[in-house]
Amino acid sequence: LEGSVHTMQAEIDDMLHQAKSSEEKAKKAMVDAARLADELRAEQDHVASQTNAKRALETQLGELENRLTEASDVAMRGGRAAMSKLEARIRELEVELGAVQARTAENSKATQKSERKIKELQFSNDEDRKNQDRMSDLATKLQAKIKTYKKQVEEAEGIAALNLA
Repeated sequence: LEGSVHTMQAEIDDMLHQAKSSEEKAKKAMVDAARLADELRAEQDHVASQTNAKRALETQLGELENRLTEASDVAMRGGRAAMSKLEARIRELEVELGAVQARTAENSKATQKSERKIKELQFSNDEDRKNQDRMSDLATKLQAKIKTYKKQVEEAEGIAALNLA
């Protein structure tokens, strides 16, 4: 009986030891569970904050994309307007260039006509000068002839007066 009590006592001690060990393992497991629960909460909080940050960034990205689209549209409209203005200015300058070219052509024709007229007048002036020189020479010769005729007339009168006297 004592052997059985000892055996039982040993089994009880063994069971107590196992119970203590199980209790310690349970405490460790509870500490680990509490630590894991804290880590899980921390990770859940982190995930929630990351999700909120992601949503905020997605919202911001959407707003930036909208602003980019609007800016692009405005730039395109502004670019088209600027191109239209430049094209209109080009057309104006082309019209003005055509008018200037027409005036230049008219002025060139007028200049050529004037130069031709000047040459004609110079030629006419040269001809008139030659004619005047010829006329002067002719007048000089005629005056010389008149003087000669006057002398002859005076001589003839003198002879006639002598013959009459």
